[in-house]
Amino acid sequence: MKIHREGYRIVLLSLALLAVPVLLTYWLCPYRAVGHGVLLLALLLLAFVVRFFRVPSRPFVPSESALYSPADGTVVAIEEVDEGMFLNSRCMQVSVFMSVWNVHINWYPTQGEVVAYKYHPGDFLVARHPKSSTHNERTSVVLKRSDGRQLLVRQIAGFVARRIVCYAKEHQAVQQCDEMGFIKFGSRVDVLLPLEAKVLVELGQKVKGRTSILAEL
Repeated sequence: MKIHREGYRIVLLSLALLAVPVLLTYWLCPYRAVGHGVLLLALLLLAFVVRFFRVPSRPFVPSESALYSPADGTVVAIEEVDEGMFLNSRCMQVSVFMSVWNVHINWYPTQGEVVAYKYHPGDFLVARHPKSSTHNERTSVVLKRSDGRQLLVRQIAGFVARRIVCYAKEHQAVQQCDEMGFIKFGSRVDVLLPLEAKVLVELGQKVKGRTSILAEL
């Protein structure tokens, strides 16, 4: 299993920190069973950290009409909203909530040019909360497709997640399902689409990045 580059430092740090109590237990405790128990617990914790930063192998079929999910998780919102900061129009918003058990890489749902990027400082409300889209720490990335239509992808920090990584740069040309970024330890991604987009998912549906199609244009 491949580990994402955002996880190298954390995995190594976790390994070093977990090794200390294991070694001390074997050195100071006369009961080997206790040492074995601490070792098992440390391995489980390390496995959780490694699993969190895993990189799945997922081939996909490029499509001009399909808009792939930018993240793994659960669809928690499908609604019309007014977006007045970048798109200045009424849009269809589809939101995907990522738990700590999901892959936390974020991908571009379609090809295009990054015409706007902005980091917004903010709060750390629970990412499922509707106000998290406008109140939480987040990034906004606007993509302009070759057909001229634009969509906005928003990474949102949650109550646990305190670190958003976004690789987008203005005027950068990106391909469908290229990596857009990474959110550490649970959060949410919103996709704001033109109203003519045909949404293909339902509330509560489990989706996978690079695999599940959220909508079609």
